[in-house]
Amino acid sequence: MNDFTYSIPTTVFFGKGKLSELGPALKERGDRVLMVYGGGSIKRSGLYGAVIDLFRANGLTWAELPGVDPNPRVTTVREGAKICKEQGIQMVLAVGGGSSIDCAKAVAAAARYDGDAWDLVLDGSKIREALPVFAVLTLAATGSEMDAVGVISNLETREKLVIGHPSLRPAAAVMDPTYTFSVPAAQTAAGTADIISHTLENYFTRTEGAYLQKRMAEAVLKTCIHYGPVAMREPENYDARANLMWASSWAINGLLNLGCGVAWTVHPLEHELSAFYDITHGVGLAILTPHWMRYVLDRGGEKDFAAYGVNVWGIDPSQSQRTIALQAIEATADFFQKELGLPATLREVGIGEEKLAEMAARTPTMGLDQSFCPLSAEDVLNIYRAAL
Repeated sequence: MNDFTYSIPTTVFFGKGKLSELGPALKERGDRVLMVYGGGSIKRSGLYGAVIDLFRANGLTWAELPGVDPNPRVTTVREGAKICKEQGIQMVLAVGGGSSIDCAKAVAAAARYDGDAWDLVLDGSKIREALPVFAVLTLAATGSEMDAVGVISNLETREKLVIGHPSLRPAAAVMDPTYTFSVPAAQTAAGTADIISHTLENYFTRTEGAYLQKRMAEAVLKTCIHYGPVAMREPENYDARANLMWASSWAINGLLNLGCGVAWTVHPLEHELSAFYDITHGVGLAILTPHWMRYVLDRGGEKDFAAYGVNVWGIDPSQSQRTIALQAIEATADFFQKELGLPATLREVGIGEEKLAEMAARTPTMGLDQSFCPLSAEDVLNIYRAAL
């Protein structure tokens, strides 16, 4: 196991009615807040009104940045940073899912930067400080409520890239599972696939001796496999929603990869898809993951996939490693497609051969040479083509 430093300073207010605890946490940082959110769902659910009431009850003044897209745009970040600078905003509160939180993080950094917001996405070392970020979570998926990174899209350059800095980890997050009761089944499925993919990215590592991290990752995976379909069938099942919400945080808040030396693979491949085609992130991950697994199986992945099959899917360990590994990969594909109802191919989401080579050509700069099974641009193109 590798050396590491552990710090997850986010205060989590988890459970029913925990929004009330956010007011004092905000007041500790000032009295002027920017609320960042997406569409009208938080207004229809009554959450928007509850947050406004909280502001008023705690003597806070606020501005709003609505309309955050599912793949948040740098143009929206620029708008938010402008509001912060002009109105003396002291903190940023995201109300919504990962897209709103990611956007809020980028806004918080850009508000303390004199140049263009996209500079900070291209080069995180330019982030010196950021406004405090807070979150009220309404979708279990990205884990952005407890991590220090976000993903921002630039439609002009067709890039979808990560912005990250320790100062972007939320100071506090409200995680009330009842806020996810109204999430449609399709979004629940995509969110579950996202959590699973985050966990798999951490799980498949070449670092020896990370036994504990592997077992914790398996617990997160089994939680998603058990509760994802339950939440789709029973959207107001509190235990299902609560377990998925907590799993989303622990899949990516750093715990599972501490000491493991992880370089992510499927996420960079999917970011190219959604940068070019603006598809739902979790859907793209569900399509690509089984194809990536099949591609790297014979590149040193057999032992790890066999362990995954036995410990996560309960496959008979008396069989050969290869047999177990193949069954594990098919179990993964079947879960995404049959249990969650997600697409199996790129063509199903409107992606053909046309831009695959262009997308693959951009991936060598993404650290894939250091991943679980190193991939070249040619390898990436082969995976894309297999997924058609």
